[in-house]
Amino acid sequence: MARKKDVNYFDTFVELAEYSCQAANLLNEIVNNFKADELQQRMKEMHTIEHSGDEARHVMIKRLAKEFITPIEREDIMAMADSIDEVTDTIEDVLMCMYMYNVSYVREDALRMTEIVVKCCDALKQMLSEFHNFRKSQTLHNLVVEINNFEEEADKLFMEAIRNLYVTCKDVLEITAWDKIYNYLEKCCDVCENVSSVVESVIMKNS
Repeated sequence: MARKKDVNYFDTFVELAEYSCQAANLLNEIVNNFKADELQQRMKEMHTIEHSGDEARHVMIKRLAKEFITPIEREDIMAMADSIDEVTDTIEDVLMCMYMYNVSYVREDALRMTEIVVKCCDALKQMLSEFHNFRKSQTLHNLVVEINNFEEEADKLFMEAIRNLYVTCKDVLEITAWDKIYNYLEKCCDVCENVSSVVESVIMKNS
């Protein structure tokens, strides 16, 4: 029975990461086939994904509150759930910004950054699929490194995107909007890296 409970926690981490992947893929679809008049409806689709992730997290926390023995420390389970949840939330924030600032088109740099967000979330899910075997895994460390590399790539894209924005755009409102959107896109990869940091912390505690 204890073993089944162990698997359930790790399965939930993967489930939460799947919602992050769904959110990233939806964002990628929206920016590559952008229609400003559909943004409000697409936000509802995004929020459905985000809400489903919240519900899965709440179910896990409710179970955690009742259990005496857990596969890893309670604090680490909470940190993992919260950090994955933040990934999905931040992806939703990108779309909310686009709606609130009433953007009429998508800049080329945003397409490249969104592509990195998708790759980062895919790597995140792979990492968490391997996480249950963290004591013996031969690939987990490489997946952590892969996420870190994507985050570094996102940092470089962010720097160039911001420069391009201020060099080529003369509209103050447009600059304000895209500055904010780019920051959230870059943050998407930062929060993915935060999840990998929690994984590394668990590995170190149990080595």
